[in-house]
Amino acid sequence: MSREFRLPIRNNTAPEQELETQPVTRDPRYDILFEPLKIGPVTAPNRFYQVPHCNGMGRVYPNAMVGMRGMKAEGGWGIVCTEQCDFYASGDASPYAETNMWDKGDEVYLGRMCEEVHKYGSLAGIELVHNGHDTPNLYSREVPIGPMHRPKNWSLAPIQARAMDKQDIRDYRRAHKLAAIRARDIGFDMVIVYAGHDGTVPSHFLAKRHNQRTDEYGGSLENRLRLFRELLEEAKDAVGGDIAVTVRFAVDEMMGPDGLEWQNEGREAVEMLAEIPDLWDVNVADWDNDSKTSRFAPEGYQEEYVAFVKQVTTKPVSTVGRYTSPDAMVSAIKRGIVDLIGAARPSIADPFLPRKVKEGRVEDIRECIGCNVCVGWTQMTAPARCTQNPTFSEEWRKGWHPETAQATETQDHVLIVGSGPSGLEAARLAGLRGYRVTLAEAKEELGGRVTLESALPGLSAWARVRDYRVGQIQKMTNVEIYRASRLDADQVLELGADHVAIATGSSWRRDGYGRHLTTPVPGTDAAHVLTPDDILAGRRPSGQKVMLFDDDHYYMASVIAELLSNEGFEVSLATPLATIAAWLDNTLEQGANQERLLESNITLMPNTTLLSVESDHVMVRDSVRGRDMDHKADGVIMVTSRTPLDGLYHEIGQVLEARSAASAPTLRRIGDCQAPGIIATAVYEGHRYARELGQEIDPVDVPFRRERHVIEPTIT
Repeated sequence: MSREFRLPIRNNTAPEQELETQPVTRDPRYDILFEPLKIGPVTAPNRFYQVPHCNGMGRVYPNAMVGMRGMKAEGGWGIVCTEQCDFYASGDASPYAETNMWDKGDEVYLGRMCEEVHKYGSLAGIELVHNGHDTPNLYSREVPIGPMHRPKNWSLAPIQARAMDKQDIRDYRRAHKLAAIRARDIGFDMVIVYAGHDGTVPSHFLAKRHNQRTDEYGGSLENRLRLFRELLEEAKDAVGGDIAVTVRFAVDEMMGPDGLEWQNEGREAVEMLAEIPDLWDVNVADWDNDSKTSRFAPEGYQEEYVAFVKQVTTKPVSTVGRYTSPDAMVSAIKRGIVDLIGAARPSIADPFLPRKVKEGRVEDIRECIGCNVCVGWTQMTAPARCTQNPTFSEEWRKGWHPETAQATETQDHVLIVGSGPSGLEAARLAGLRGYRVTLAEAKEELGGRVTLESALPGLSAWARVRDYRVGQIQKMTNVEIYRASRLDADQVLELGADHVAIATGSSWRRDGYGRHLTTPVPGTDAAHVLTPDDILAGRRPSGQKVMLFDDDHYYMASVIAELLSNEGFEVSLATPLATIAAWLDNTLEQGANQERLLESNITLMPNTTLLSVESDHVMVRDSVRGRDMDHKADGVIMVTSRTPLDGLYHEIGQVLEARSAASAPTLRRIGDCQAPGIIATAVYEGHRYARELGQEIDPVDVPFRRERHVIEPTIT
């Protein structure tokens, strides 16, 4: 065993434990990021702008939402905004957990958010939204409205919107103006008029494909822009002397001439409204394009589309682009692209990013990996989670702080077996709390699945999960790492740890068992049948015609297919579902993934179930036609499900059964070793393990604070 990483930096006396830092001076290169910026009648304290972003909390879990936004302000974001806020009942986004401002009842939690944000000197912004013909109205049961009669677009629900008449438009404008007034009175410093992502009334009126009206609100660009202008001007008239009135606007819809383009109407729209808003927050549409994952777009990828805006307005400009590097932020400002750095996902991954830059701790930033897990859980109407930041959504619910943890009052020794994402996070946080930690890794390289998967096409940013945690551990004197140290049960117990966590991961099944097939597929024991584990270990099919069978439905089959195609294999990808990699709908990658696979000349086989594997072909079933057929394949890769590698856990448990309770360490399995899942789940479980060390946890008790609904008095 080899020992590494010993630097004295700990103070075990504080009730909340935090890595100590030597006095530092901020790199003067970053000074511009901390210059105040006037936005209409208010002033942002710095150039860090947490733009509106969905989070799966909102009105459904308002205390959690408030806690999350307050944490952003504590972390130094100069402007902290709500997610979209529905401002009257015909714009009901249910079941999505957005915010509402329908009546006095909503003002309570929105006011609390303002209080939390103001506590740290940040500005609070609110994004006023009506989703137009895309509005579900599943709770309000109001008829959706928009520029034209048309079916609801965001889902296949049998709902159709009606065209807004002049009275509808007047009512909508009045509701929007009243919402701006109420926002000011609640305590917000900034009202955002939202015309982006192909998902709001102003954007629907602006788009020719949605607006074929023949009145003054249709036809020419000036007419299609009329409602947007009216909303801005009326909000300015109502509250513009007190708070900022800004816009969030998509200047390009990435559709060519079928939509707005930054070279044409996107630019013309900005020019026509240039001096009305106090801030231009500009991006691209739709949401799939605006929030591209790192697999399909680099940091700052929107700059080429929005660079013109500062040339046509004197007002401050912001954009997004998954900025995580302060150097990239400074560059965008100095090149005249923006005045403010907008961020959603980077502010989730590290709410304290601005403070770390300010304090000269750039190396401590938890950089967003661009996986869109945060989006995925929001799409499922659940509180969002983050691969990098396991405390996200848990700020109020569990009282978790992203930068501090309760210091241990003991000198207990913690042994963690396995250095994948769960093991690394457990070691980091247990070390931060002051425990003596030993991390044993069977391989020479740390990181487990993260290290292996980050070598796949488009996933290099995922290595940040490993790099951040290893970097933090390197600062700790109380954490020891032993590489190339495969332990058996006796060796684990010989180390005499007080607490043992097994984080040995999982392995992909070869037999086809998964969501759709519950019995082994005949022939999968053949030598030419491989799994993702084999591919990640460097093995390749012996033949040239390779079929992947995907019953996992996430990214793995697609990226392996891309890898093998790039290496010259003839690849086909089969799945029992009607959509390839169906869960990518939730991470906004479905369109880009399909395009990438087709560009790679990969044959896509949806609605296809694997029946058997033969020496040079497979038998498959077309579930639509109910027809069995053979498909040429001399190599097969099974991407179906995984099995926990929990043998060591059970082996230790058996040894402990024969020992006295007084000498037995606590024993837990964490991460994929407990139940295979996504990397975000593994990190969360490692974090939870380290948080709960030293606590007596009753598994029957609810392990978090619950939101409570107020029951109204009985109506008589």
